[in-house]
Amino acid sequence: MAFQISPGVNVSEIDLTTVVPSVLTSAGAFAGYFPWGPAQKIIQIPDEKTLVNRFTGGMGPDSNSAISFFTASSFLAYGNNLQVVRSVGANARNAIANTSATTTVQVLNADNFQASYLTTTNGNAYGPFVARYPGALGNSLTVSVCDNSTTFSTWTYKNYFTSAPNTSTYVANANGSYDEMHVVVLDGTGLITGTANTVLETFPFMSKAIDATVNGNSSYYRQVIFNQSQWIQAMDPVDYSNTSSTWGSVAANMSFRQLLTAPTFNLGLGADAVATDATLPTAYALFANKEAIDISLVLTGGASLAVQQYVIDNVVNSRADCLAFLSPPSTAVVNQAGSETTNITTWLTSLARSTSYAVVDSGWKYMYDVYNQTYRWIPLNGDIAGLCAYTDTIKDPWYSPAGFNRGNIKNAIKLAWNPSKTYRDTLYAAGVNPVVSFPGNGIVLYGDKTLQSKPSAFDRINVRRLFITLEKAITKAAQYSLFEFNDDFTRAQFVALVAPFLRDIQGRRGITDFRVVCDTTNNTAQVINSNQFVGDIYIKPARSINFIQLNFVAVGTGVDFSTVVGGSSSNSIPLGIV
Repeated sequence: MAFQISPGVNVSEIDLTTVVPSVLTSAGAFAGYFPWGPAQKIIQIPDEKTLVNRFTGGMGPDSNSAISFFTASSFLAYGNNLQVVRSVGANARNAIANTSATTTVQVLNADNFQASYLTTTNGNAYGPFVARYPGALGNSLTVSVCDNSTTFSTWTYKNYFTSAPNTSTYVANANGSYDEMHVVVLDGTGLITGTANTVLETFPFMSKAIDATVNGNSSYYRQVIFNQSQWIQAMDPVDYSNTSSTWGSVAANMSFRQLLTAPTFNLGLGADAVATDATLPTAYALFANKEAIDISLVLTGGASLAVQQYVIDNVVNSRADCLAFLSPPSTAVVNQAGSETTNITTWLTSLARSTSYAVVDSGWKYMYDVYNQTYRWIPLNGDIAGLCAYTDTIKDPWYSPAGFNRGNIKNAIKLAWNPSKTYRDTLYAAGVNPVVSFPGNGIVLYGDKTLQSKPSAFDRINVRRLFITLEKAITKAAQYSLFEFNDDFTRAQFVALVAPFLRDIQGRRGITDFRVVCDTTNNTAQVINSNQFVGDIYIKPARSINFIQLNFVAVGTGVDFSTVVGGSSSNSIPLGIV
């Protein structure tokens, strides 16, 4: 406490109740190609319905985006937290209102629009409106505008509004006039909804005044559309061919220019461009900073070898707190008729692959695409990551996600390849986890190895995830020791913080034993004088059973079991008990 100058009583509180916090272990991360939605921005997706609406415009995937979509939806069948980045090719373009323009535009997301367009006038180049996101889907959009009572009376969409636009209270109070406008967004060609000219959105009584507000919120039409529309962004002004437009001016003493008609704009020139090896790494790079985004399970979908290697090197190995999940290319296992093992091991050899932060499965599954009424081959890495999330839900991260208790694959009609025991032996030795179809038991993940080639505890998924959980949680707790004194009190406090947490993990079968050392043996005078603090935490991880040997021994009728076994066993069942 501070020194007191004059007499008095000073009261303070000291909080010594710090605990090791819970950490996120089931958050998935994925970058892929989708036909709609914000690009180059992390969006949290809790379920498939949200995935459909956010990244396909409610339509479902097309043939170009199906692998990415169903990799993501496969994960969401097991977990409810997937961080998704839409990656698009360099030539992806937003649909624009001025379809005779000689230039096109790529606005990736709302942040991109706000930084480059929201506060500037760009209507003369692209027209008054652009599709909110890049992609050919935007070419189906139509926007209609009405800003006066004369045109409102014959406007096709007047029944969607309570009255004609005129002068808002805000502008009238500022001695201005004629600022109000209505906007309707339609599915002009029917590509989005299936019915042409279906109304998608309406925006009533917006203002042309840049400073106008209603109940403390901006009513300026560009800002309202920026905040609320799922389909468009507004470029200023709507009468973009008139260089003397007053739209976007402040309200004071301004009589805002009105349109002579209620114009309708059919957006066009939007273009799709599939994500490539050049653009996908840029999307995955958004997950690289572990201080900015907390993730645990990184899906790679149908990514190429180059992208898979990027994820290993620049995301999971760099972060050292999450796992990457990889599948071999479809060309290795789909319709290969006997060469699958060779194809997989050849592909795997091309990876710089010795890492405990990556997991490889053996192939692809055949599933039904309900959106397009067809069947598709989809890589299994979304499912394997999903099984880890599912294991977290019903058990803990340090349990293996494999086997008949927790390893059942969902939404799979069949496998591209169902490896037999001989081939499973070869795959497992190479660090590949077989996915196998068993009659009567479904399709099951039948291995729990990481890609670490050095034999150790960390060549198993459950042990790697155990240490990720421990390291994340204890690191967060240890941050509260920063800038404290390295003395007996702080060291004892650290031990008292960590030991109960580890005892809880031990009680939940994650570890068999542990020891925490934080005293003068590892915090020497040199360590203290270097402003450092050392806590050594020794862990004996629990191991998953990978091999079971059952010996059935036939003995004669008159033989006493104790003479054969050599003594009774606490785990044996006495005769007569069934």
